[in-house]
Amino acid sequence: MQRRGALFSMPGGSGSRKMAAGDIGELLVPHMPTIRVPRSGDRVYKNECAFSYDSPNSEGGLYVCMNTFLAFGREHVERHFRKTGQSVYMHLKRHVREKVRGASGGALPKRRNSKIFLDLDTDDDLNSDDYEYEDEAKLVIFPDHYEIALPNIEELPALVTIACDAVLSSKSPYRKQDPDTWENELPVSKYANNLTQLDNGVRIPPSGWKCARCDLRENLWLNLTDGSVLCGKWFFDSSGGNGHALEHYRDMGYPLAVKLGTITPDGADVYSFQEEEPVLDPHLAKHLAHFGIDMLHMHGTENGLRDNDIKPRVSEWEVIQESGTKLKPMYGPGYTGLKNLGNSCYLSSVMQAVFSIPEFQRAYVGNLPRIFDYSPLDPTQDFNTQMTKLGHGLLSGQYSKPPVKSELIEQVMKEEHKPQQNGISPRMFKAFVSKSHPEFSSNRQQDAQEFFLHLVNLVERNRIGSENPSDVFRFLVEERIQCCQTRKVRYTERVDYLMQLPVAMEAATNKDELIAYELTRREAEANRRPLPELVRAKIPFSACLQAFSEPDNVDDFWSSALQAKSAGVKTSRFASFPEYLVVQIKKFTFGLDWVPKKFDVSIDMPDLLDISHLRARGLQPGEEELPDISPPIVIPDDSKDRLMNQLIDPSDIDESSVMQLAEMGFPLEACRKAVYFTGNMGAEVAFNWIIVHMEEPDFAEPLTIPGYGGAASAGASVFGATGLDNQPPEEIVAIITSMGFQRNQAVQALRATNNNLERALDWIFSHPEFEEDSDFVIEMENNANANIISEAKPEGPRVKDGSGMYELFAFISHMGTSTMSGHYVCHIKKEGRWVIYNDHKVCASERPPKDLGYLYFYRRIPS
Repeated sequence: MQRRGALFSMPGGSGSRKMAAGDIGELLVPHMPTIRVPRSGDRVYKNECAFSYDSPNSEGGLYVCMNTFLAFGREHVERHFRKTGQSVYMHLKRHVREKVRGASGGALPKRRNSKIFLDLDTDDDLNSDDYEYEDEAKLVIFPDHYEIALPNIEELPALVTIACDAVLSSKSPYRKQDPDTWENELPVSKYANNLTQLDNGVRIPPSGWKCARCDLRENLWLNLTDGSVLCGKWFFDSSGGNGHALEHYRDMGYPLAVKLGTITPDGADVYSFQEEEPVLDPHLAKHLAHFGIDMLHMHGTENGLRDNDIKPRVSEWEVIQESGTKLKPMYGPGYTGLKNLGNSCYLSSVMQAVFSIPEFQRAYVGNLPRIFDYSPLDPTQDFNTQMTKLGHGLLSGQYSKPPVKSELIEQVMKEEHKPQQNGISPRMFKAFVSKSHPEFSSNRQQDAQEFFLHLVNLVERNRIGSENPSDVFRFLVEERIQCCQTRKVRYTERVDYLMQLPVAMEAATNKDELIAYELTRREAEANRRPLPELVRAKIPFSACLQAFSEPDNVDDFWSSALQAKSAGVKTSRFASFPEYLVVQIKKFTFGLDWVPKKFDVSIDMPDLLDISHLRARGLQPGEEELPDISPPIVIPDDSKDRLMNQLIDPSDIDESSVMQLAEMGFPLEACRKAVYFTGNMGAEVAFNWIIVHMEEPDFAEPLTIPGYGGAASAGASVFGATGLDNQPPEEIVAIITSMGFQRNQAVQALRATNNNLERALDWIFSHPEFEEDSDFVIEMENNANANIISEAKPEGPRVKDGSGMYELFAFISHMGTSTMSGHYVCHIKKEGRWVIYNDHKVCASERPPKDLGYLYFYRRIPS
């Protein structure tokens, strides 16, 4: 057992001393009621700190609370002890040492490392020839920092021993949230080791695939025995097919097939017809090479949807990632990468761009002490805590340090000059922000634009006092609709957070080249030859900006002057200019078969952008406004009863209509809302609802209905959400005060927990020093008074209007054929030069591909 003097030193230091078993038992007696054995459903965090990215690999190790099973780094464990009074923690530490060299200078022969017992989600190469690892666990009792080495079966009470064993053997709390990952669950096929492959000369081209028995070009499977390309059935992956791959197996008995479009350097989707389940093929690279497929140079899609142009897409991947160029790694504050959790690059790219904005840095990292001190008892479930943790991890430089000189010399000697950048893992952040969202909580690729709006929604709902950093994106749009029959106009305003710029394909400057490519491509497909190298359309930015300002035809416009539907013309302009302008290039569309597709275009996006000419002008002289009369709500007679029932019970949503819409590529939750709000009238009516609402910030948010566990209608947008600076509901305040607490204590607790009653009570019990926080109370009360005044006299939407002149400082690029597949990379201009953020790798950019971006971030130039 050791005191604190030895806690932060090497084991066996001068401060250690031995105690008898009875002494240890006596020491633990006062704390026994607080020591728990993890139950089923308890989340045991032993990989990372709740407030930082410290782990057992960190210098100070990790402390796991033996009551809450939350983990804390050395810097934050004292805070948890002071707040909760929990005294017993398990300290976990993984030691890394260079291996002992043999007489010849080489490492000693490998042997099983029995000193590793922690089940950690880390990137350690436990089979490294140069290092060996040793895990250490011990109990630490606060505040005196007594240490009890583990295992210690003879001296510890039985309950403590059982609790320690349960914590050490517990699995990652995130594994339940990764239902789409097969890597740790798929069995190895018993046919893989001795698979027969026919030497029939079959070679599979990189594109232009087609079922050998029908005309399908989707859901195609390559039989690994004879090289037949045949379509699957719907039950393989929920997409269509005629079952010819299964028929071929029944005819020939060839057991294994790989899905075309899923092949990447990391693997592919393999199915065993004989074993009737997805399997692993450890010899897949060799089996594919038999048919001319080089697995190490393939870029597939996660779901395999019609990604039949793999070879032409290689150039896009190389250009955006700046492959083939020796990029200099960047280290220090603001140059920390984010590890890819499996298709989490959309999240990483957005968060890197967002935390390069000073307002977000100040709101979260600038308020770090207060946010952490006033976090709820479970900080892993608090948005502001996790935002602050992520921001500090990215900006502090604590997790982005260059290799020491000796490591660089060793790498040069080995001709392996590859400085390692570990970065940080956003697993805890992703688990929270994607909670209850079926798309973002999956391991599938997502649309970075949808995640950006989802993040804005969360920031709006969890504001810190009166500060709302997402206001920098907020602007007003003036929509003008003119009735084609009466020529009268209607002006309305709405709030938006990004500018969607259409792709003006008709303005391409290389039309002749595009036409020649299309003719060659069609001929190659008809003759089943490899497709030609892709030709990218070159579009002038000015043409896209012109297309944005052009009027749109509205066929079902309600003309209040006619009291009937009429054709109209709609134009949109900026009623205010945001401080930071986010521009989305609308590269993604739907083909004639409703399959998501991507325009492969190059647009000369400007470094300096002037949109001053798009300023709204309001009602003009000579224009006559339409009368302000709302259209009547007409519901077909045969649907009225169903609609009323639907508004009563959301569980009766027509799932078949939902799936029809989802198969078109729309987010699942948006499809559920569309079917719900159109009263189960069918997929066609719901589709019209989607077209009308798809640009709303909360379009893909989960359906929540008042009275069914939701706090607001699913149709409510993010700019109508309740923030932390709003007055807490009086009925909740009354409940807390009826328990004997002061009113101002109840108000403060509710504000700190976003008006959550259960969390507010936890907050009160964990803040016995409440009366000392007078400054915080005064600030809260001032915010409350300001809210009361604002409610009495509305001031309109929060906007930060100013000049329409902007400069580019960041952009996010997408590689792949649709938002459901591919990869995202972010480029940010810092300290006068461009930097590429490619997951955990952060390097100085040599050729930033500004013409291939998807989301562009501009900051306003002060006038």
